[in-house]
Amino acid sequence: MIRDSTPVDRNLALELVRVTEAAALAASRWIGRGDKNAADGAAVDAMRRAFDTVAISGTVVIGEGEMDEAPMLFIGEKVGSGWQHGGPEVDIAVDPLEGTSITAKGAENAIATLAVGQPGSFLHAPDIYMDKIAVGPGLPAGIVHIDASPAENLRELARAKKCEIGDLMVCMLDRDRHKAMIKACREAGARITLIGDGDVAGVVAVSQLEAGIDLYIGSGGAPEGVLAAAALRCIGGQMQGRLLFEDDEQIARAASMGITDTNMIYTVEDMARGDVMFSATGVTNGAMLRGVRRGAAMAVTHSIVMRSATGTVRYIEGRHNFALKPRAFIA
Repeated sequence: MIRDSTPVDRNLALELVRVTEAAALAASRWIGRGDKNAADGAAVDAMRRAFDTVAISGTVVIGEGEMDEAPMLFIGEKVGSGWQHGGPEVDIAVDPLEGTSITAKGAENAIATLAVGQPGSFLHAPDIYMDKIAVGPGLPAGIVHIDASPAENLRELARAKKCEIGDLMVCMLDRDRHKAMIKACREAGARITLIGDGDVAGVVAVSQLEAGIDLYIGSGGAPEGVLAAAALRCIGGQMQGRLLFEDDEQIARAASMGITDTNMIYTVEDMARGDVMFSATGVTNGAMLRGVRRGAAMAVTHSIVMRSATGTVRYIEGRHNFALKPRAFIA
């Protein structure tokens, strides 16, 4: 059991992977079955049970499910065995199944993911939309800006990468609200890959050479934005985000969470401060991770875990024996 005084001690890494593995294994039973809420519920229940085995005193500060009234690990929920038996206090951001619709359809890029940090590490973002822009590591600071036009951002990015705009690949969610942005990117000469869901994986892809994504733009969930920022904090890259408020009720909710500047542009460091750790396990195949492969007696998972303090990134393949593993973590 972990008793280290460092909230995100490196020994916690494998424990976090076990938590995302449990959620991914449970969700994998629902791949392609057309029921996104059942898939989400299975992932939530498994993640909650898995957290009970981890010796942390964890508080969920970024939860999931408020927007569509799906099952959730709710904001303020206490998780981990440390509350009863002693363990470091940490803040937790979770999305037990990022890509519920993806899972229901059997499409790509569904993941189970979480981030852990010292208390106060994460922006307490309400479950509303966030405008986002992200690029990978090794680029001049401020090379792109959320208020610049797509053409301007693509021009500056191509200049920094010493390539043509036509060489750049842009990723964004396939949504009607992005039609003008899609048109502007194409008119500028860039290539575009549209994803149906899963913008945590979409943002993180800008930091993975093998994914072939140069720029992520568009609006998606704010909680997912914080999780993506936590990953970029560990693996490198730049990101800006701005909350998109639809009514006074959302503004009031944000104010209750300490957000008073409704026009603020948040950077990676604003959304994920200090020493943070990020873990994700693939549910379906994607650019970042392979999906769960199930057989009659076992399953294989593919996970990533990383820590901002060291910049270490580890990929872990897990082989799970159904005869030995508790049913609660595989059903």
